[in-house]
Amino acid sequence: MHENPRVRRRGRSRREQRRRRRARRRRITWTVTSVVILTGVATTYAITGSDSGQSSARAKAPSPPAVSARAKAGDAPADAPEPLPSPTPAQESFDLEPALAPVTALFGDNRMSVAMLDVNSGATATYGHDAFDTASIVKVDILATLLLQAQDQGRTLTTQERAQSAAMIQKSDNDSTSALWTRIGSAPGLDAANERLGLSQTQGGEGTVWGITQTTAEDQIRLLQSVFGDKSPLSEASRAYIQDLMRHVVGSQTWGVSAAADSGTTALKNGWLKRTRTKKWDVNSIGRIQHEGRVYLMVVLLNGCSTQEVGISIVEQASRASAAAFSRELREKSTT
Repeated sequence: MHENPRVRRRGRSRREQRRRRRARRRRITWTVTSVVILTGVATTYAITGSDSGQSSARAKAPSPPAVSARAKAGDAPADAPEPLPSPTPAQESFDLEPALAPVTALFGDNRMSVAMLDVNSGATATYGHDAFDTASIVKVDILATLLLQAQDQGRTLTTQERAQSAAMIQKSDNDSTSALWTRIGSAPGLDAANERLGLSQTQGGEGTVWGITQTTAEDQIRLLQSVFGDKSPLSEASRAYIQDLMRHVVGSQTWGVSAAADSGTTALKNGWLKRTRTKKWDVNSIGRIQHEGRVYLMVVLLNGCSTQEVGISIVEQASRASAAAFSRELREKSTT
C-alpha cells in the first residue's frame, strides 16, 4: 500500500514546524539566560523555559570563561556595567587606645582622633573616628585640588599661584589660602577633587570659611597617601611639589607629628583655630615621619583645647605615644 504524497508532505510539514518551535524555544531560553548573567542585576530569576521543558527558580551562573567568551563575542548589552575588581579583605587596624590612655586622661572636654599608616607594610593604627574641623591642614587639600585642576587643563601653575601656594603651605598664610580657595571653586571644587582622591568623609566649609571644612583622621591618611604614594591622581610632578613645600615649613610651625620623628626629614602641615562661640582651640597636625627605621604617615586631630599651647602639647604627646606603641606592635608581629 503506497503512502499518499500529500499526507507525507503534511506529516513532514508538521514535523518541521514542531522542530522549528523547539529550536525557537531553545534560542529564547538562551537569550534570556545570557542577558541575566551578563548584566548581573541579581542572583535569582524565573526562567520561563529550558531544554527539558522544566521551569527553574534560579539561574545558575556560568563559569567565568563562558561569560568571558560571550562578552568577547559581543553578547553583552551596550550599557552593561564595567566589572568591579574583587574586594580585598580589610586589614585589621591596631588599636591605639591603650597607648593613649595617659594622654586622654588629661583631656577634660577635648576630643581627639589619631591615624597612622606604615608605608612599607600598609599596616594601620587608629584611635577615634569622629569628624573634626580641619583648620589649616585643609591647605594641603586645597593645593592638591588646584594641582588636579591644572592637570585637567593641561597647564602648570602660574607664577602667582605658585607664590600663593608656597605662602599657604610654608607660612600658613590665610590671605593666599582664601585666594586659592576661590580659585578652585570653594567647597564644590574641593569636594569634587576629594572624590578622585578617595576622601569620602571630608566636606568643604561653607562660603569662604575654608577652616571649618570637616574631615576625619582616616581621610587625612588617604590625602597623605595621594601626596606621598605612587597610586594617585596627582602627577609625579604635582606630588613632588607638595612634598617639597611640606618639608620646608617655617621653623615656628614644625611642631606636631614631628615630635615622634627620630630621624630623616619630616614633611608636615599643622592647623590651629580658635572657635568664636566656644573660645576653644582646634589643633591638628598631619605629615610623613620616620621613626625607628620605619616611615609613617600620621594624623592627629584635636579640638576643645583651652589654649593653642595646651593643644600642641597634647598633639605631640599623642604622636610620641602612638608611634612608640605602633612600632612595638609591628616589631612583635615581624618576629612571630
